[in-house]
Amino acid sequence: MTHHNQSRGPLRSSMITQGIDRATHRSLFYAMGHCREELDKPLVAIVNSFNEVVPGHIHLQALCQAIKLGVAEAGGTPLEFPSIAVCDGIATGHQGMKMPMLSREMIADQIELMVVAHGFDAMVLLTNCDKVTPGMLMVAGRLNIPAILVSGGPMDNTSFQGQRVCYTDLIEAEGKVIRGEMSEAELTEFEHVACPGCGSCAMMGTANSMNMLTEALGMTLPDGALIPATYGARIALARRAGKAIMELHNRNILPRDIMTLKAFENAMAVDMAIGGSTNTCLHLPAIAREVGIPLEMDKFTEVAEKTPHLTLLKPAGKFFTMDMYNAGGIPALMNELAHFKLIHPDCLTATGKTVGENVAGRKILDDQVIHRVETPISPKGGLAILRGNLAPEGAVVKSAAVASEMLVHGGPARVFDREEEALEAIFGGSIKPGDVVVIRYEGPKGGPGMREQLMPTSAIIGMGLGKTVALVTDGRFSGATQGACIGHVSPEAYLGGPIALIAEGDRIEIDIPARTLTLAVDPQVLEERRKHWTLPESTNIPKGSLLERYRRMVGSAMKGAVLE
Repeated sequence: MTHHNQSRGPLRSSMITQGIDRATHRSLFYAMGHCREELDKPLVAIVNSFNEVVPGHIHLQALCQAIKLGVAEAGGTPLEFPSIAVCDGIATGHQGMKMPMLSREMIADQIELMVVAHGFDAMVLLTNCDKVTPGMLMVAGRLNIPAILVSGGPMDNTSFQGQRVCYTDLIEAEGKVIRGEMSEAELTEFEHVACPGCGSCAMMGTANSMNMLTEALGMTLPDGALIPATYGARIALARRAGKAIMELHNRNILPRDIMTLKAFENAMAVDMAIGGSTNTCLHLPAIAREVGIPLEMDKFTEVAEKTPHLTLLKPAGKFFTMDMYNAGGIPALMNELAHFKLIHPDCLTATGKTVGENVAGRKILDDQVIHRVETPISPKGGLAILRGNLAPEGAVVKSAAVASEMLVHGGPARVFDREEEALEAIFGGSIKPGDVVVIRYEGPKGGPGMREQLMPTSAIIGMGLGKTVALVTDGRFSGATQGACIGHVSPEAYLGGPIALIAEGDRIEIDIPARTLTLAVDPQVLEERRKHWTLPESTNIPKGSLLERYRRMVGSAMKGAVLE
């Protein structure tokens, strides 16, 4: 690995801070209390996604101050500006869930806007939740100025009625109330303790999946993914990141030096080993596209074939993010994968060192939480890409979270053109063991916004149908999803994909080990249905709205649902 040691050229920020014709620019900085000495140093953007809406972001102010201190100590001038962040948990189950995927693009765009407008030399991206982390990685690749990510870290888990629990257990408890297995009073008690404080939800959701993959890519410091949100070590890491960005700047190490094809292969290998969220199949291709790397779905299949599944966190398993941190975290996992040549240890990272140097000596401290390669949970990775006449372009399933009896399943389709209708049917008791629930017109264009189907999947589990009912959708899933849930079916229904032609009662066959998804209907019958197919009224949206613009521009889920 050749490290960049060339001296950097003139500061980008000199175009706004230096020269006689920049007196007005300097004066504007003086108006904010800065002095000339600060303007002669590298200007470092501290992009802070703090807000008072998202538990994963409520505590970021302290981390932001620590980052600024680190930057100043290492010879830079830190300047903070905000980023939006959506809480998928609060947005789920209603029209708000149309917004999170769209927010990923907006986060990248607004950071690009601020950095270009103000001539920054480098940036520290303070992130945490589902779309914020990928949006920030996208813009790091797009702008290609020195950049490092700092996450807010995961929430602590807690206890309820003597059991260790987190957010995902609460979702399933709602179904228990409907079935009479829990009282409403108990549910009220549970909801007060399930999320005990700040941080990203303490499970293998998209937030923690993406933070782990950021570490695997090399874009954050070691242990950046899993140090708990409440630990002093998280603040110390933020301060170290402030110093690290100055090292990256001084050595001219750029995001595209770090986020190479080999780095993405490392991230995919870690993704398979952790059984990450299916949303990673949306975000990794979108990030790779920003650095000019085409990341096809077949690449996920290729990596899954050779990478064993080694961890099983909530909701699929019984362990929490805290357990994985205590078991050695991502460095221990990557060291284990490196030992068996399943990752590339020579990739450069945000420490200025290689992956191999970063993880050397890190050991698995609890092999019940992080299994060893010789004794995996499964010999193949925790995500699978399915294809067949129902998904010619592909579909995604978190195979790690599927009960063994549901790996191969066939049954009658129960068809719904919107999430709300499906939810009503599941809670109403009209979905029977053996059924395949189909939720369509929820894709990137159809939604628009590709809503997460967390509530229907949780309802299936809560109603005791997790081992007998499958769900197929052109929408996407939360990382909190478990069960035979197949998403991203492409082409989507809005574009007239085969999922749009399914009729109530059609037989759907799912074979996850064989990677197939089949609609058992004669092709001529489907062709006849296509002649009479029209878009349902439920897909109508107001002209000129943000969502209408998104619908016009967004591409296929199989290519990351990026704006074309």
